[in-house]
Amino acid sequence: MLFPDIPYDNLKKRMSYFAKSGSIRKLNRGVYAKDQFNAFELANKLYTPSYISLETVLQKAGVTFQYYESIFAVSYLSRTVKVGDYTVVYRRMKKDILLNKLGIEEQENVVIASPERAFLDAVYLYKDYHFDNLSSLNWDKVTELKNLYASHVLLKRVEEYYQVYTDTLSV
Repeated sequence: MLFPDIPYDNLKKRMSYFAKSGSIRKLNRGVYAKDQFNAFELANKLYTPSYISLETVLQKAGVTFQYYESIFAVSYLSRTVKVGDYTVVYRRMKKDILLNKLGIEEQENVVIASPERAFLDAVYLYKDYHFDNLSSLNWDKVTELKNLYASHVLLKRVEEYYQVYTDTLSV
């Protein structure tokens, strides 16, 4: 795509040469990167549209304490991809939810969900998910975002999690 004037066979040879000379890294067949690359950006670029969400964002925000080596993203398909040293787990989301930009930010070429959006994605995709620390969520933002999923089941689950959160505050 970067070099439309170069025939495909020549391009393959050039990329192979650059990989052997150490100018770039070959991560997988047809996937190359500079030495210093952002794994989250790579996850976004492999399947577009997509955004980093679920366990990856929830762990960074302190909502879950379980450590996962994989990068979790939401996209138009469900697939697990191993690229170089990284494993990216894509979870399928309905198109109208996936393309809605509410609660999604772009930081240094990485499209990533806010903790509240990642929480709602997890509640939407997983039937019974355990969250360790719901106090780090902004519940006003959760209330703003929950209607974009258009799911009565999700609304009920969010209310149950909110009830658990408020019960822990009163103890």
